[in-house]
Amino acid sequence: MKESTVKYPFLNKDIKIYEQENGHKIVLAYKEGGMVNVSSWVKTGSINENDQNNGISHFLEHLMFKGTHKHKAGEFDRILESKGAIVNAATWKDYTFYYVTLPKGENNENFDLAIELHADMMTDPVIPDYEMGAPFDVNDKTVTDKRERHVVIEEIRMRKDQPWTKVYNATNDAMYTAHPYKRDVIGTPEIISQVSQEEVMNYYRTFYSPQNVTTIIVGEFDFDEVIKKVVKAFNWGERPTPPKIDRTIDKPVQNTVYIENKANINSSFMMFGYLGVPACDLKNLIALEMLSVILGEGTSSRLYVNLVENMDENIFNMIDSENYSFRDGSNFFVQANFNPEYKDKAIDLVKQEIEKLKEGITERELNKARKKLKSNFACEVETVSEIGESIGYYMTVCDNLDLAEEYIPLCESITTDYLVETAKKYLDINNAVISVLSPEKE
Repeated sequence: MKESTVKYPFLNKDIKIYEQENGHKIVLAYKEGGMVNVSSWVKTGSINENDQNNGISHFLEHLMFKGTHKHKAGEFDRILESKGAIVNAATWKDYTFYYVTLPKGENNENFDLAIELHADMMTDPVIPDYEMGAPFDVNDKTVTDKRERHVVIEEIRMRKDQPWTKVYNATNDAMYTAHPYKRDVIGTPEIISQVSQEEVMNYYRTFYSPQNVTTIIVGEFDFDEVIKKVVKAFNWGERPTPPKIDRTIDKPVQNTVYIENKANINSSFMMFGYLGVPACDLKNLIALEMLSVILGEGTSSRLYVNLVENMDENIFNMIDSENYSFRDGSNFFVQANFNPEYKDKAIDLVKQEIEKLKEGITERELNKARKKLKSNFACEVETVSEIGESIGYYMTVCDNLDLAEEYIPLCESITTDYLVETAKKYLDINNAVISVLSPEKE
Protein backbone atom coordinates (compact mmCIF):
# COMPACT_ATOMS: atom_id res chain seq x y z
CA MET A 1 0.00 0.00 0.00
CA LYS A 2 1.43 3.36 -1.07
CA GLU A 3 1.49 6.14 1.51
CA SER A 4 1.96 9.88 1.01
CA THR A 5 1.35 13.07 2.98
CA VAL A 6 -0.09 16.47 2.11
CA LYS A 7 0.19 19.67 4.11
CA TYR A 8 -3.40 20.88 4.20
CA PRO A 9 -3.94 24.57 5.10
CA PHE A 10 -5.25 25.31 8.61
CA LEU A 11 -4.96 21.72 9.85
CA ASN A 12 -2.52 20.88 12.65
CA LYS A 13 -1.33 17.59 11.15
CA ASP A 14 -0.46 16.52 7.64
CA ILE A 15 -3.11 14.56 5.79
CA LYS A 16 -2.19 10.99 4.89
CA ILE A 17 -3.18 9.36 1.61
CA TYR A 18 -3.05 5.58 1.31
CA GLU A 19 -3.50 3.83 -2.02
CA GLN A 20 -4.14 0.11 -2.00
CA GLU A 21 -3.07 -2.27 -4.74
CA ASN A 22 -6.65 -2.42 -6.01
CA GLY A 23 -6.64 1.37 -6.50
CA HIS A 24 -8.89 2.28 -3.56
CA LYS A 25 -7.62 5.53 -2.00
CA ILE A 26 -8.09 6.23 1.71
CA VAL A 27 -7.46 9.71 3.10
CA LEU A 28 -7.08 10.38 6.83
CA ALA A 29 -7.34 13.93 8.19
CA TYR A 30 -6.91 14.93 11.82
CA LYS A 31 -9.40 17.35 13.36
CA GLU A 32 -9.67 17.75 17.11
CA GLY A 33 -13.05 17.19 18.74
CA GLY A 34 -15.68 14.60 19.36
CA MET A 35 -17.17 14.47 15.86
CA VAL A 36 -16.02 12.27 12.98
CA ASN A 37 -16.90 12.19 9.29
CA VAL A 38 -16.76 9.08 7.10
CA SER A 39 -17.34 9.56 3.38
CA SER A 40 -16.69 7.88 0.04
CA TRP A 41 -16.45 9.78 -3.23
CA VAL A 42 -17.03 7.90 -6.47
CA LYS A 43 -15.73 9.24 -9.79
CA THR A 44 -19.04 8.92 -11.53
CA GLY A 45 -22.07 11.08 -12.12
CA SER A 46 -23.86 12.29 -15.20
CA ILE A 47 -20.42 12.54 -16.89
CA ASN A 48 -20.59 8.75 -17.40
CA GLU A 49 -24.17 8.67 -18.69
CA ASN A 50 -25.71 8.72 -22.16
CA ASP A 51 -29.09 9.51 -23.67
CA GLN A 52 -30.35 6.03 -22.81
CA ASN A 53 -29.47 5.97 -19.09
CA ASN A 54 -29.40 9.66 -18.11
CA GLY A 55 -30.23 9.91 -14.41
CA ILE A 56 -28.99 6.43 -13.47
CA SER A 57 -26.21 7.84 -11.22
CA HIS A 58 -28.74 9.77 -9.14
CA PHE A 59 -31.18 6.82 -9.08
CA LEU A 60 -28.39 4.51 -7.90
CA GLU A 61 -27.52 6.98 -5.13
CA HIS A 62 -31.06 6.52 -3.76
CA LEU A 63 -30.93 2.74 -4.15
CA MET A 64 -27.59 2.36 -2.36
CA PHE A 65 -29.48 2.82 0.92
CA LYS A 66 -31.84 -0.10 0.20
CA GLY A 67 -29.90 -2.74 2.07
CA THR A 68 -27.02 -5.20 1.78
CA HIS A 69 -26.71 -8.92 2.42
CA LYS A 70 -25.98 -8.08 6.08
CA HIS A 71 -28.46 -5.26 6.65
CA LYS A 72 -32.03 -4.80 5.49
CA ALA A 73 -33.30 -1.60 3.84
CA GLY A 74 -33.61 1.19 6.40
CA GLU A 75 -31.30 -0.44 8.94
CA PHE A 76 -28.29 1.64 7.92
CA ASP A 77 -30.09 4.94 8.57
CA ARG A 78 -31.93 3.74 11.65
CA ILE A 79 -28.83 2.41 13.43
CA LEU A 80 -26.63 5.40 12.72
CA GLU A 81 -29.27 8.07 13.32
CA SER A 82 -29.96 6.49 16.72
CA LYS A 83 -26.32 7.39 17.49
CA GLY A 84 -26.88 11.03 16.51
CA ALA A 85 -25.55 10.69 12.95
CA ILE A 86 -26.30 12.76 9.89
CA VAL A 87 -26.46 10.36 6.93
CA ASN A 88 -26.78 11.59 3.37
CA ALA A 89 -25.49 11.47 -0.21
CA ALA A 90 -25.33 13.66 -3.30
CA THR A 91 -24.88 13.22 -7.04
CA TRP A 92 -23.38 15.79 -9.37
CA LYS A 93 -21.82 15.81 -12.82
CA ASP A 94 -18.36 14.54 -11.87
CA TYR A 95 -19.06 12.53 -8.72
CA THR A 96 -21.41 10.81 -6.31
CA PHE A 97 -20.57 10.84 -2.62
CA TYR A 98 -21.95 9.27 0.55
CA TYR A 99 -21.23 10.43 4.08
CA VAL A 100 -21.85 9.89 7.76
CA THR A 101 -21.12 12.54 10.41
CA LEU A 102 -21.57 11.56 14.05
CA PRO A 103 -20.13 11.73 17.57
CA LYS A 104 -17.41 9.10 17.77
CA GLY A 105 -18.83 7.72 21.03
CA GLU A 106 -17.24 6.14 24.06
CA ASN A 107 -14.14 4.16 23.09
CA ASN A 108 -14.90 5.09 19.44
CA GLU A 109 -17.84 2.67 19.35
CA ASN A 110 -19.98 4.89 17.08
CA PHE A 111 -16.98 5.67 14.90
CA ASP A 112 -16.17 1.99 14.38
CA LEU A 113 -19.82 1.25 13.65
CA ALA A 114 -19.98 4.02 11.04
CA ILE A 115 -16.90 2.68 9.23
CA GLU A 116 -18.31 -0.85 9.22
CA LEU A 117 -21.80 0.11 7.97
CA HIS A 118 -20.55 2.65 5.44
CA ALA A 119 -18.11 0.14 3.94
CA ASP A 120 -20.81 -2.52 3.77
CA MET A 121 -23.16 -0.17 1.91
CA MET A 122 -20.46 0.92 -0.56
CA THR A 123 -19.24 -2.59 -1.40
CA ASP A 124 -22.32 -4.84 -1.14
CA PRO A 125 -25.60 -3.11 -2.11
CA VAL A 126 -28.43 -5.50 -2.93
CA ILE A 127 -30.82 -3.13 -4.75
CA PRO A 128 -33.78 -5.53 -4.75
CA ASP A 129 -36.60 -5.20 -7.28
CA TYR A 130 -39.20 -4.75 -4.54
CA GLU A 131 -37.36 -1.65 -3.28
CA MET A 132 -36.93 -0.19 -6.76
CA GLY A 133 -40.50 -0.70 -7.91
CA ALA A 134 -41.49 -2.35 -11.18
CA PRO A 135 -40.95 -0.58 -14.53
CA PHE A 136 -44.11 1.16 -15.70
CA ASP A 137 -45.59 3.49 -18.32
CA VAL A 138 -44.85 6.99 -17.08
CA ASN A 139 -48.04 8.24 -18.74
CA ASP A 140 -50.23 5.80 -16.80
CA LYS A 141 -51.79 7.98 -14.09
CA THR A 142 -53.34 4.98 -12.31
CA VAL A 143 -49.96 3.74 -11.02
CA THR A 144 -49.64 4.80 -7.37
CA ASP A 145 -46.60 2.79 -6.26
CA LYS A 146 -44.59 4.56 -3.54
CA ARG A 147 -41.28 2.75 -3.99
CA GLU A 148 -37.99 4.42 -4.90
CA ARG A 149 -38.50 4.61 -8.66
CA HIS A 150 -41.61 6.73 -8.06
CA VAL A 151 -39.92 8.83 -5.36
CA VAL A 152 -37.21 9.84 -7.83
CA ILE A 153 -39.69 10.54 -10.63
CA GLU A 154 -41.70 12.80 -8.33
CA GLU A 155 -38.48 14.61 -7.40
CA ILE A 156 -37.75 15.12 -11.13
CA ARG A 157 -41.24 16.47 -11.78
CA MET A 158 -41.19 18.87 -8.85
CA ARG A 159 -37.78 20.20 -9.82
CA LYS A 160 -38.63 20.65 -13.49
CA ASP A 161 -41.57 22.88 -12.56
CA GLN A 162 -39.18 25.39 -11.00
CA PRO A 163 -38.41 28.47 -13.17
CA TRP A 164 -34.72 28.50 -12.23
CA THR A 165 -34.40 24.87 -13.29
CA LYS A 166 -36.03 25.62 -16.64
CA VAL A 167 -33.77 28.55 -17.43
CA TYR A 168 -30.64 26.72 -16.22
CA ASN A 169 -31.38 23.59 -18.25
CA ALA A 170 -31.95 25.64 -21.41
CA THR A 171 -28.65 27.49 -20.85
CA ASN A 172 -26.70 24.36 -20.00
CA ASP A 173 -28.03 22.42 -22.99
CA ALA A 174 -27.00 25.18 -25.41
CA MET A 175 -23.52 25.62 -23.91
CA TYR A 176 -22.51 22.07 -24.84
CA THR A 177 -22.52 20.17 -28.11
CA ALA A 178 -21.28 16.65 -27.34
CA HIS A 179 -20.06 16.60 -23.74
CA PRO A 180 -22.15 14.71 -21.12
CA TYR A 181 -22.33 17.91 -19.02
CA LYS A 182 -25.08 18.82 -21.47
CA ARG A 183 -27.53 16.53 -19.67
CA ASP A 184 -29.47 17.20 -16.49
CA VAL A 185 -28.04 15.19 -13.58
CA ILE A 186 -31.44 14.13 -12.27
CA GLY A 187 -32.50 12.47 -15.53
CA THR A 188 -36.00 12.09 -16.98
CA PRO A 189 -39.19 10.31 -15.84
CA GLU A 190 -39.21 8.34 -19.10
CA ILE A 191 -35.79 6.79 -18.39
CA ILE A 192 -36.21 6.24 -14.64
CA SER A 193 -39.62 4.62 -15.16
CA GLN A 194 -38.08 1.95 -17.41
CA VAL A 195 -34.51 1.32 -16.19
CA SER A 196 -34.14 -2.24 -14.92
CA GLN A 197 -32.51 -3.62 -11.79
CA GLU A 198 -29.96 -5.37 -14.01
CA GLU A 199 -29.00 -2.08 -15.70
CA VAL A 200 -28.55 -0.37 -12.33
CA MET A 201 -26.40 -3.21 -10.98
CA ASN A 202 -24.29 -3.27 -14.15
CA TYR A 203 -23.72 0.48 -13.80
CA TYR A 204 -22.75 -0.03 -10.16
CA ARG A 205 -20.29 -2.83 -10.97
CA THR A 206 -18.79 -0.81 -13.85
CA PHE A 207 -18.15 2.47 -12.06
CA TYR A 208 -18.14 1.65 -8.32
CA SER A 209 -14.75 -0.01 -8.58
CA PRO A 210 -12.00 0.58 -6.01
CA GLN A 211 -9.99 2.56 -8.61
CA ASN A 212 -12.87 5.06 -8.76
CA VAL A 213 -13.41 5.46 -5.01
CA THR A 214 -11.74 7.68 -2.43
CA THR A 215 -12.76 7.11 1.19
CA ILE A 216 -12.10 10.01 3.56
CA ILE A 217 -12.03 9.83 7.36
CA VAL A 218 -11.87 13.08 9.34
CA GLY A 219 -11.66 13.41 13.13
CA GLU A 220 -9.47 12.99 16.17
CA PHE A 221 -8.07 9.46 16.04
CA ASP A 222 -4.95 7.33 15.76
CA PHE A 223 -4.08 7.01 12.06
CA ASP A 224 -2.49 3.56 12.35
CA GLU A 225 -5.54 2.11 14.09
CA VAL A 226 -8.06 3.65 11.72
CA ILE A 227 -6.32 2.70 8.47
CA LYS A 228 -6.36 -0.95 9.58
CA LYS A 229 -10.09 -0.76 10.32
CA VAL A 230 -10.91 0.88 6.99
CA VAL A 231 -8.85 -1.56 4.93
CA LYS A 232 -10.49 -4.49 6.72
CA ALA A 233 -14.01 -3.08 6.35
CA PHE A 234 -13.83 -2.46 2.59
CA ASN A 235 -14.00 -5.87 0.95
CA TRP A 236 -14.18 -5.10 -2.76
CA GLY A 237 -13.76 -8.63 -4.02
CA GLU A 238 -13.19 -8.93 -7.77
CA ARG A 239 -14.19 -5.80 -9.67
CA PRO A 240 -13.58 -4.91 -13.33
CA THR A 241 -11.30 -2.00 -14.13
CA PRO A 242 -13.49 1.04 -14.87
CA PRO A 243 -13.57 2.03 -18.54
CA LYS A 244 -11.52 4.95 -19.77
CA ILE A 245 -13.87 7.19 -21.69
CA ASP A 246 -12.56 9.76 -24.16
CA ARG A 247 -14.74 12.85 -24.03
CA THR A 248 -14.78 15.75 -26.43
CA ILE A 249 -14.23 18.98 -24.52
CA ASP A 250 -16.64 21.43 -26.08
CA LYS A 251 -15.43 24.84 -27.16
CA PRO A 252 -17.51 27.92 -26.30
CA VAL A 253 -20.14 28.99 -28.82
CA GLN A 254 -18.61 31.34 -31.40
CA ASN A 255 -21.66 33.57 -31.77
CA THR A 256 -24.03 34.61 -29.00
CA VAL A 257 -26.84 32.09 -28.63
CA TYR A 258 -30.20 33.51 -27.50
CA ILE A 259 -32.99 31.26 -26.26
CA GLU A 260 -36.43 32.28 -25.03
CA ASN A 261 -39.02 29.95 -23.52
CA LYS A 262 -42.43 30.58 -21.99
CA ALA A 263 -43.94 29.37 -18.72
CA ASN A 264 -46.87 30.04 -16.43
CA ILE A 265 -45.02 32.65 -14.36
CA ASN A 266 -45.52 36.31 -13.44
CA SER A 267 -41.94 37.60 -13.69
CA SER A 268 -39.09 36.78 -16.08
CA PHE A 269 -35.90 34.83 -15.48
CA MET A 270 -32.60 35.20 -17.31
CA MET A 271 -29.24 33.45 -17.37
CA PHE A 272 -25.98 34.24 -19.16
CA GLY A 273 -23.68 31.20 -19.42
CA TYR A 274 -19.98 30.93 -20.38
CA LEU A 275 -17.62 27.96 -20.54
CA GLY A 276 -14.49 28.35 -18.43
CA VAL A 277 -11.43 26.38 -17.35
CA PRO A 278 -11.03 22.84 -15.93
CA ALA A 279 -10.97 22.54 -12.15
CA CYS A 280 -7.27 21.66 -12.13
CA ASP A 281 -6.40 25.00 -13.82
CA LEU A 282 -6.52 26.50 -10.37
CA LYS A 283 -5.15 30.01 -10.98
CA ASN A 284 -7.60 30.76 -13.78
CA LEU A 285 -10.41 29.12 -11.84
CA ILE A 286 -9.67 31.39 -8.86
CA ALA A 287 -9.58 34.39 -11.21
CA LEU A 288 -13.06 33.51 -12.51
CA GLU A 289 -14.28 33.07 -8.93
CA MET A 290 -12.91 36.53 -8.09
CA LEU A 291 -14.67 38.01 -11.12
CA SER A 292 -17.89 36.40 -9.92
CA VAL A 293 -17.50 37.99 -6.49
CA ILE A 294 -16.79 41.41 -7.96
CA LEU A 295 -19.55 41.22 -10.52
CA GLY A 296 -22.44 39.69 -8.66
CA GLU A 297 -21.93 38.19 -5.22
CA GLY A 298 -23.52 40.19 -2.40
CA THR A 299 -25.08 43.61 -1.97
CA SER A 300 -21.78 45.43 -2.61
CA SER A 301 -21.26 43.74 -6.01
CA ARG A 302 -21.43 45.71 -9.24
CA LEU A 303 -24.62 44.04 -10.46
CA TYR A 304 -26.51 44.71 -7.24
CA VAL A 305 -25.30 48.27 -6.75
CA ASN A 306 -25.70 49.36 -10.37
CA LEU A 307 -28.79 47.41 -11.43
CA VAL A 308 -30.81 47.13 -8.24
CA GLU A 309 -29.76 49.74 -5.69
CA ASN A 310 -29.05 52.70 -7.99
CA MET A 311 -31.62 52.12 -10.75
CA ASP A 312 -34.45 54.62 -11.13
CA GLU A 313 -36.63 51.98 -12.75
CA ASN A 314 -37.61 48.80 -10.93
CA ILE A 315 -36.19 46.35 -13.48
CA PHE A 316 -34.43 43.64 -11.47
CA ASN A 317 -35.88 41.82 -8.47
CA MET A 318 -32.62 39.95 -7.96
CA ILE A 319 -29.37 39.44 -9.86
CA ASP A 320 -26.13 37.68 -9.07
CA SER A 321 -23.31 35.60 -10.54
CA GLU A 322 -21.47 32.40 -9.70
CA ASN A 323 -18.82 30.07 -11.05
CA TYR A 324 -19.26 26.27 -11.02
CA SER A 325 -16.08 24.20 -11.25
CA PHE A 326 -16.00 20.85 -13.06
CA ARG A 327 -13.32 18.37 -14.08
CA ASP A 328 -13.63 19.23 -17.79
CA GLY A 329 -14.35 22.95 -17.51
CA SER A 330 -16.10 25.50 -15.32
CA ASN A 331 -19.34 27.38 -15.94
CA PHE A 332 -19.66 31.11 -15.29
CA PHE A 333 -23.24 32.28 -14.84
CA VAL A 334 -25.06 35.57 -14.39
CA GLN A 335 -28.66 35.01 -13.34
CA ALA A 336 -31.51 37.43 -12.79
CA ASN A 337 -35.21 37.69 -12.04
CA PHE A 338 -36.68 40.79 -13.65
CA ASN A 339 -39.77 42.71 -14.75
CA PRO A 340 -40.97 41.28 -18.10
CA GLU A 341 -41.72 44.77 -19.46
CA TYR A 342 -37.99 45.54 -19.55
CA LYS A 343 -36.68 42.37 -21.22
CA ASP A 344 -34.50 44.01 -23.89
CA LYS A 345 -33.21 46.66 -21.52
CA ALA A 346 -32.44 44.07 -18.83
CA ILE A 347 -30.36 42.01 -21.26
CA ASP A 348 -28.47 45.09 -22.46
CA LEU A 349 -27.74 46.23 -18.91
CA VAL A 350 -26.24 42.85 -17.99
CA LYS A 351 -24.12 42.87 -21.15
CA GLN A 352 -22.83 46.34 -20.26
CA GLU A 353 -21.86 45.31 -16.72
CA ILE A 354 -19.93 42.29 -17.98
CA GLU A 355 -18.12 44.44 -20.55
CA LYS A 356 -17.15 46.95 -17.86
CA LEU A 357 -15.08 44.24 -16.16
CA LYS A 358 -12.73 44.44 -19.13
CA GLU A 359 -12.27 48.19 -18.71
CA GLY A 360 -10.68 47.88 -15.31
CA ILE A 361 -10.91 46.48 -11.80
CA THR A 362 -9.89 48.44 -8.72
CA GLU A 363 -7.49 47.27 -6.03
CA ARG A 364 -10.35 47.62 -3.56
CA GLU A 365 -12.47 45.19 -5.57
CA LEU A 366 -9.58 42.76 -5.90
CA ASN A 367 -8.86 42.86 -2.15
CA LYS A 368 -12.54 42.31 -1.36
CA ALA A 369 -12.73 39.28 -3.66
CA ARG A 370 -9.44 37.88 -2.37
CA LYS A 371 -10.56 38.26 1.23
CA LYS A 372 -13.87 36.53 0.54
CA LEU A 373 -12.30 33.56 -1.25
CA LYS A 374 -9.66 33.11 1.46
CA SER A 375 -12.35 33.34 4.12
CA ASN A 376 -14.50 30.77 2.33
CA PHE A 377 -11.48 28.48 2.00
CA ALA A 378 -10.70 28.80 5.72
CA CYS A 379 -14.33 28.03 6.59
CA GLU A 380 -13.99 24.72 4.76
CA VAL A 381 -11.85 23.37 7.60
CA GLU A 382 -14.10 24.41 10.49
CA THR A 383 -16.01 21.11 10.74
CA VAL A 384 -15.21 17.49 9.99
CA SER A 385 -17.90 17.32 7.31
CA GLU A 386 -16.62 20.44 5.51
CA ILE A 387 -13.06 19.07 5.58
CA GLY A 388 -14.31 15.79 4.13
CA GLU A 389 -16.13 17.59 1.31
CA SER A 390 -13.16 19.79 0.47
CA ILE A 391 -10.77 16.84 0.35
CA GLY A 392 -13.28 14.82 -1.68
CA TYR A 393 -13.56 17.60 -4.26
CA TYR A 394 -9.78 17.90 -4.78
CA MET A 395 -9.24 14.13 -4.87
CA THR A 396 -12.17 13.39 -7.18
CA VAL A 397 -12.62 16.40 -9.45
CA CYS A 398 -9.01 17.61 -9.61
CA ASP A 399 -7.16 14.31 -8.99
CA ASN A 400 -4.71 16.35 -6.93
CA LEU A 401 -4.98 17.17 -3.23
CA ASP A 402 -1.77 19.22 -3.44
CA LEU A 403 -3.83 21.95 -5.15
CA ALA A 404 -5.40 22.76 -1.77
CA GLU A 405 -1.99 23.91 -0.53
CA GLU A 406 -1.62 26.16 -3.58
CA TYR A 407 -4.98 27.90 -3.18
CA ILE A 408 -3.99 30.73 -0.81
CA PRO A 409 -0.67 31.57 -2.58
CA LEU A 410 -2.47 31.68 -5.94
CA CYS A 411 -5.12 33.99 -4.46
CA GLU A 412 -2.33 36.32 -3.35
CA SER A 413 -0.62 36.23 -6.75
CA ILE A 414 -3.58 37.45 -8.83
CA THR A 415 -3.52 41.12 -9.87
CA THR A 416 -6.14 43.49 -11.25
CA ASP A 417 -4.50 43.25 -14.68
CA TYR A 418 -4.74 39.45 -14.53
CA LEU A 419 -8.45 39.68 -13.74
CA VAL A 420 -9.06 42.03 -16.66
CA GLU A 421 -7.27 39.67 -19.03
CA THR A 422 -9.27 36.73 -17.64
CA ALA A 423 -12.52 38.60 -18.24
CA LYS A 424 -11.48 39.38 -21.81
CA LYS A 425 -10.55 35.76 -22.46
CA TYR A 426 -13.53 33.95 -20.94
CA LEU A 427 -16.41 36.46 -20.81
CA ASP A 428 -16.63 37.46 -24.46
CA ILE A 429 -20.25 38.15 -25.41
CA ASN A 430 -19.74 36.11 -28.59
CA ASN A 431 -19.12 33.08 -26.39
CA ALA A 432 -22.25 33.60 -24.29
CA VAL A 433 -25.47 31.63 -24.14
CA ILE A 434 -28.36 33.85 -23.04
CA SER A 435 -31.52 32.10 -21.89
CA VAL A 436 -34.74 33.90 -20.94
CA LEU A 437 -37.89 32.42 -19.43
CA SER A 438 -40.87 34.73 -19.98
CA PRO A 439 -44.51 34.69 -18.84
CA GLU A 440 -46.91 32.98 -21.24
CA LYS A 441 -49.24 35.97 -21.02
CA GLU A 442 -47.97 39.48 -21.64
